[in-house]
Amino acid sequence: MALKDRLEDDRSAGDRTSRHTVGHWRQRLLEEINLDELARLSMAQRRARLEKVTGLLVSREGPVLAVDERANLIRRVVDEALGLGVLEPLLADPNVTEIMVNGPDAVFVERFGIVHRLDSGFASEDQLYQTIDRIVAQVNRRVDESSPMVDARLPTGERVNVIIPPLSLAGPVLTIRRFPRAYTVEELVEMKSLDAATGMLLAAFVRARLNLVISGGTGTGKTTMLNALSAFVPGTERIITIEDSAELQLRQEHVVPLEARPPNIEGMGSITIRDLVRNALRMRPDRIIVGEVRGGETLDMLQAMNTGHDGSLVTVHANSTEDTVHRLRTLASMSDVKLPYEAINAQISSAIDAVVQLSRGPDGSRRIVEVAVVENEGDGELALRQAMRFETEPVGADRVVRGVFTPRPLSDRLARRLFYAGEAVPPAFAPAGSRGRRADAGADDGTTERKSLR
Repeated sequence: MALKDRLEDDRSAGDRTSRHTVGHWRQRLLEEINLDELARLSMAQRRARLEKVTGLLVSREGPVLAVDERANLIRRVVDEALGLGVLEPLLADPNVTEIMVNGPDAVFVERFGIVHRLDSGFASEDQLYQTIDRIVAQVNRRVDESSPMVDARLPTGERVNVIIPPLSLAGPVLTIRRFPRAYTVEELVEMKSLDAATGMLLAAFVRARLNLVISGGTGTGKTTMLNALSAFVPGTERIITIEDSAELQLRQEHVVPLEARPPNIEGMGSITIRDLVRNALRMRPDRIIVGEVRGGETLDMLQAMNTGHDGSLVTVHANSTEDTVHRLRTLASMSDVKLPYEAINAQISSAIDAVVQLSRGPDGSRRIVEVAVVENEGDGELALRQAMRFETEPVGADRVVRGVFTPRPLSDRLARRLFYAGEAVPPAFAPAGSRGRRADAGADDGTTERKSLR
């Protein structure tokens, strides 16, 4: 069969080159080049050399192609030879936030919160394994039957998870979460992730050194919100950031980023989030920012918040503000320090000032759906008082989420705390007493939702 006859339609790339054709030209390219000479060049020089050689091969041996088809074929061949093949254009697309490969023929991407399946895929399972090997080799890891699960991070910051048979019944599965772009609160307001009044309130919370927990499910934008709120930390303070995979992009000058380390091939050398939290307390931090608590380090973080490290920020996986408190209790109880229920409750109520809950809608939108202030009820009990709630309208046939950000009055105690910290309370959140205790102001007579958590 002639080479031109083997060209197939690839709708995702907009050309007629098939995966098998790309494999053919990649093989011809490897036969033509001098690998020793190529190794002495920089990455940019390698790509330029390979593009030139591939162009000559296609002109000499290939079919007549349109200019854009020829350019796309050359790019895909070089991506396959030098980079991550099918994944290269996806990694270059700033709108792709997640790449999910469920075997060689099933490639999904998330754009703007919506998951799509691509028409293109890997030529074979062997090609997918080669791509996986290239990824994990960059971080001195390996994946095989003896070690079938791997977490890694690309040099450009993307988080990677690999799981292969026999654990995966779908063949090798690769998941890549993109390095999130740093948004400002103003940009998030424009994207309707929150309203301007809530943005002003949260900015005041951060500047007034309240301890905040940002909670939500997977992919709800917790890290993005954490990064945006961190911009309100004064540049004169020493900030220690602690993450599993470094994603935060703080703009302050005095920032010390710490990153956990997984065990090596021999299963040794692991450094956990908890190890880093404990070490951070010896580094004279003004504030500690933890990308996510998920175990015994929660108790260490609560104790840090209670011992002079006000204004700290942390994220946690939880589905509601109430669930956040319950989850913090559970995680804190996983510590090797066994504390009674009442003592853990006391730690939470004195350490956490507010919970910011995020959610992702069926249309892919991510937004703050509730801001709740933690109040001490006495006798070791605590309650959550709503400061803002996103009142959702019924979702219509278009699956678009609509609603209204509804502010509630702050308590006098919290308003005084902001006042003495030099922060003004946004008018929409002014305590009921300062607004003449109008009936529609949601005065603390039972109209403001307040949930006791036992």
